[in-house]
Amino acid sequence: MNPDCSRKLQTATREKLGKLNFLRGREVRSGEFWDVVVVTAVDGSQKEAYELQISEKLDRKELPLGTHYKVFSDPPGSKIGNGGSTLYALQQLEDIYGNSLSGLRVILIHAGGFSQRLPSASALGKIFMALPLGEPIYQMLELKLAMYVDFPSQMKPGVLVTCADDIELYSVGEEERVTFDKPGFTALAHPSSLSVGTTHGVFVLDRHESSSYPEMENASCLRFLHKPSIDKMRDNGAVCKKPSGLFFVSDSEFVYTDSTYYFDFATAKSLLNLLKELGPLSCEIDAYGDFLQALGPKATVEYTNNTANTVKEERSLVESRQKIFHFLKGTPLNVILLNNSKFYHVGTTSEYLFHLTEDEALRGELGLLSSAFSLSVAENSSGCCVMYSVLDPSCSVGAGAVVEYSRLEAGASVGGGSIISSCWIGPGQSVPAGVFMHSLCVNQREHTGFVTVFFGIKDNLKHSVDAPAFTEELTFLGFSLSKCLSHWGVEGEFLKFSSGSCSLWNARLFPVCPDQRSSFSLSLTMLQAVLRCSASPLPKDAPLMSMQDCLQQKDLQEMLKLRRALHDDITQRKVSR
Repeated sequence: MNPDCSRKLQTATREKLGKLNFLRGREVRSGEFWDVVVVTAVDGSQKEAYELQISEKLDRKELPLGTHYKVFSDPPGSKIGNGGSTLYALQQLEDIYGNSLSGLRVILIHAGGFSQRLPSASALGKIFMALPLGEPIYQMLELKLAMYVDFPSQMKPGVLVTCADDIELYSVGEEERVTFDKPGFTALAHPSSLSVGTTHGVFVLDRHESSSYPEMENASCLRFLHKPSIDKMRDNGAVCKKPSGLFFVSDSEFVYTDSTYYFDFATAKSLLNLLKELGPLSCEIDAYGDFLQALGPKATVEYTNNTANTVKEERSLVESRQKIFHFLKGTPLNVILLNNSKFYHVGTTSEYLFHLTEDEALRGELGLLSSAFSLSVAENSSGCCVMYSVLDPSCSVGAGAVVEYSRLEAGASVGGGSIISSCWIGPGQSVPAGVFMHSLCVNQREHTGFVTVFFGIKDNLKHSVDAPAFTEELTFLGFSLSKCLSHWGVEGEFLKFSSGSCSLWNARLFPVCPDQRSSFSLSLTMLQAVLRCSASPLPKDAPLMSMQDCLQQKDLQEMLKLRRALHDDITQRKVSR
């Protein structure tokens, strides 16, 4: 890594954070910040959760004031993907603002979905995932706004599209500005290794090789490749030779990969016409793969028939893609090459743990802390991350572990590499290493119940099998699910699933308890029984829920009430010190 590049990146990032900190709780002037901040949600329940949290943030002056904050949910029915969400969000913006929309600067943050790879963000949303920096503490929403804080003043009216679970850091020269003023689409591009390119979008640029790579360049794009093979990158001329000692990419070759993009309002109008052409959506459309692959003079229609990564609705998807291609073909795709930039994804448990506890580069660039907005983190706890939590001084948290929105009583301990979220850990209780535990509030008839879900950090919650009889094929905590059931006195044939497929996500494994502490204790006992190969029969007649059930029956008000209680407790005790 070039030390000069690293220093510039760190300085630029700190400046952006400082600008947002200055704006938090202030009425912003026209052109100083976004006119509209849009967050997308997968359904009405998630929309309500997002609106409640944004409202609380505004009340506590944690966001810039005077901006319109909107949450738009996808329509009921088929999944429509972030491309479908983009189209429907534009329709709702037009319904609200009418002709005045053409003069507004809008940021559109895709945050819909159930976050199955990071379940601690499932109930309240990955856009509200806590980060160990800022006072008041940042969540992903504030970080996204901070990283793009310079854009509105350098942007013609239009829409910037981004996602909730990634972080882009960049620096530009003193006299340079990232400017969005061209017609059509303008995308940010980051130097990446060829292996990273196989899982992202890759730009084929209309530019010549150069020995000089400034921190920022403007280029036009001939073609956009979505998750291409390395051979396809080479065949299409996407691979660049890396000059000595300049970027964060260590390989001798690199490609430019995608992250965030902008389109002007003439293009927004065209996309609204596209939505009318498509009619009610019945398939998932990708805001990157399906929109950007249609752009550039060398774009071809062949990608529209590639349904290798889709599960169903192939015919509908192909027809929709072909309409998109013919509708957008000829629209310019401009690219801003951020040669001194880094892209981080934090959408999985492994990524989350690594970036918050081990990644020294991100820690230095963002100024991440080991303890943020928390009380009494023990001195013998190092290499961990504790956020928005109250710990007794006698507690210990292992290296590589994350604790958030939780209370730990005297003598409690958390093993290394574990995630503890919204839990109340009683005196002396010990959480094993490498596990995920998360407590949720659920509606149970006329009262609130509590469920603590637990999984192994490496468990695949999405993997499904055809029938409950095949529980041998589901791996839970490193064992077959049927083996775990035997420790709890549950016969496999009596296991219930909350939907047709059988997966850890919808397996009804977790007891409902009357309070947060007893819920955690019972789940911890179940977990320890599996790891110690001992017996711990479930209480008779205890209602059992799946993670899917918990989201469908979540008690938003109670979950936010618990967070408010933590906030008040931490704030008052900090003041009284």
